[in-house]
Amino acid sequence: ARRQTPGWFSSCRMSLNANKSRLTALTKNLSLRWVETREHWRDVKSDEFNERFMQELLPRVSKAVDAIEKLEELLKKIKKDCE
Repeated sequence: ARRQTPGWFSSCRMSLNANKSRLTALTKNLSLRWVETREHWRDVKSDEFNERFMQELLPRVSKAVDAIEKLEELLKKIKKDCE
């Protein structure tokens, strides 16, 4: 007998995908804005901000996107197993 996949399953996958896309787009936008800001703000504090926050941001976002993709794959597998 075929088991029905719970309705929250599809919405969860869509939510993951939407959040991954939003996170990627916002990070790209922030990076572009930071480049523009650095054209006008060049001092020790801007260097500190860059090192403390911006340099850490991209690798962390990349890890988050990887984790979201793994969750999407896991949800696909679970859905397939339930069918």
